[in-house]
Amino acid sequence: MRHHTSMSRRRLLRAGGGIGLAAAAAPLLSATAQAAPEGFRTRVTDLGPGIVQFALMSGIQVGDTVYIGSRNLTPTRVIGFHLPTRKVVSQTEIGYGHSIQALAADKDGKYLYAGILTKGDEGKPNLFRWDLSTPDKPAVGVGRTEDRDIRELAVAPDGTVYAVGGIPGKAPALWMYDPADDKMTNLGIPDPKATLARAVAATDKTVFFGAGSVLSGGGEASKASLYAYDRAKGTFSNVTPPELQKDPSLRELAVVGDRLVVGTSGSTQPAKLAVLDLADLSSYKVKTTEGKVVKNLTAKGDVIYFASDAGLYSYSAATQALAPVEFDGPDLGEIWGLDHADGKLTVVSGYGFVGEIDTAAGTSVITELGKAGAPLSPQTAMGIAADDKYVFVGGNNVITRHELGTDTVVNLRAPGEAKDAELLAGVLYTGQYSSQGIWAYDPSDDKQPHQIASFPSEQNRPLDICHDPVNRLMLVGVQSDTEGGGSLWTYSPKTGKKRAFINPVDDIQLVRAVATREGIAYLGGDNPTTKGPRGTVVAFDPVVGKELWRIDLPDSLTTGVAALAVQGGNLYGLTRKGGFFVIGLRARTVVHTADHGDICPGFAAMVTSRGRVYGVSDTTLFRFDPKTFAVSKVVPEINGAWYSGPHVNADSDGRLYTLRGHDLVRIDDKKAS
Repeated sequence: MRHHTSMSRRRLLRAGGGIGLAAAAAPLLSATAQAAPEGFRTRVTDLGPGIVQFALMSGIQVGDTVYIGSRNLTPTRVIGFHLPTRKVVSQTEIGYGHSIQALAADKDGKYLYAGILTKGDEGKPNLFRWDLSTPDKPAVGVGRTEDRDIRELAVAPDGTVYAVGGIPGKAPALWMYDPADDKMTNLGIPDPKATLARAVAATDKTVFFGAGSVLSGGGEASKASLYAYDRAKGTFSNVTPPELQKDPSLRELAVVGDRLVVGTSGSTQPAKLAVLDLADLSSYKVKTTEGKVVKNLTAKGDVIYFASDAGLYSYSAATQALAPVEFDGPDLGEIWGLDHADGKLTVVSGYGFVGEIDTAAGTSVITELGKAGAPLSPQTAMGIAADDKYVFVGGNNVITRHELGTDTVVNLRAPGEAKDAELLAGVLYTGQYSSQGIWAYDPSDDKQPHQIASFPSEQNRPLDICHDPVNRLMLVGVQSDTEGGGSLWTYSPKTGKKRAFINPVDDIQLVRAVATREGIAYLGGDNPTTKGPRGTVVAFDPVVGKELWRIDLPDSLTTGVAALAVQGGNLYGLTRKGGFFVIGLRARTVVHTADHGDICPGFAAMVTSRGRVYGVSDTTLFRFDPKTFAVSKVVPEINGAWYSGPHVNADSDGRLYTLRGHDLVRIDDKKAS
């Protein structure tokens, strides 16, 4: 979804989050050149891995060891971090899938269960069991849920395992794995309008199922729902407190003594924390929190601790007092694990460290996992951009900065995911997921990126950013995961003025792509659900917030817009399955269409460089002829290791940057003389 209005403009990344401050050297590995049949000479230079870190997505303390699941690394794995020695002492490889979001242990601490996000590895297990008494032996696959992705696990006192998750386009079910007969069973779909389940807890009699629509929300999709499953009768009962029903989704559940603790994901309103009496679920207390999420629940006595996007908090069930946890340590970033034992909180941070917080003294000890022995390996990426000095690659909670000429690589900490960004006069501007607005980073002055503008929190997923040089505005296309539709953000780097135009396409289509020419913004609409319109292109005045005209793409282009780019008087576009179109901006009509699904089977990105539009898919880097619009392969089988769709960008000289496998590559594609 990259696009230039001139080849001399500085551009930057489509970034994601990841752990930070790890430094490494990325040597110039290789360069190859080839002459293409069309008279181009293409030189590909390998710059080494784009991102190297131990990225993580889950954590749980069992005894004196914290077990941590990897995120977007190959292979997926679980490591054991030993608290007394502060060293990584064990690990097991799963071998496929992209992340491990769910970890749960049985009451004796003998077995650790791991649920993975599988990337559609059909037929393979997505539930694994690791015998912690023999950690040198690998975890084994014990079952598969048809929902594909496991988002949360719970182990009942008798050892029965319950799993929840989801798959796009299908309501989530409650799944049970019985170790006694080694079988996985679908126990039913309690909420047919939910799009994802991320919370489950179990007692000897009841399983609690929490769902909602934090992804693909809006329309007829349900909001937060809590169901109680009677293990003896095999029936579901809706026990959602009314105060929670307006939140998009249940985010976390935990059984604490004789209480059920519930955390939600907020959207237009802050998230809620609820404490229910297990003996009488109609008896409960609800507390509105400071942030947009309540997760990673743990407790000491009547004090409940939880993680939020606003920080780490405690809640007294006796007094209903809510307070931030004060300590002397650094920003914890995105928290993926939280446990309490012996007066200390153990925090697993998405920045790649484990924090031990003494709640009485307010002190902390921070251990970087890479230095403690966690395996560092290349991560899948979310964005790339370059100017004449730096190339930036984005991952989870990280933006990796590659300094050209010196081969110096630095991992910058950026919470969540910098989905896309722009370089202007050497300063980086990013759209940060989730609900974090626009951040900035000046390599000459800043140690770390920082927030400069916030926007309505339900407009949480920025997808594409470009600079409008006429109006001197940053333009950001956005998706609302929870409410449906999306928005266009505008931001002036000079004045700091910001605006958000909600649903500029319609109340169903998000804004996946943004391009600009002569002060007009071109918005590409998409729809993540199976119903409703998709593939509308809107010309929009970003100063007054007024639609100028729109085009609904032809029926032959049946999927939503994936990327836009401007070259001359034409707007180029790719759909999510390789449909290609060109709109003549003067005539405001579609002047060309084609099917490029063979080289562009899914999401795509485009950039204008040296007078031509280039595109990249999961498989191929290609260019379009500016007169005939014919497509030519530039680098076949580039097969970039992407997390949320491919990316390509160009520096001020027009050289392209993307991924080949996990490696950052520079492509110098010139017309042969």
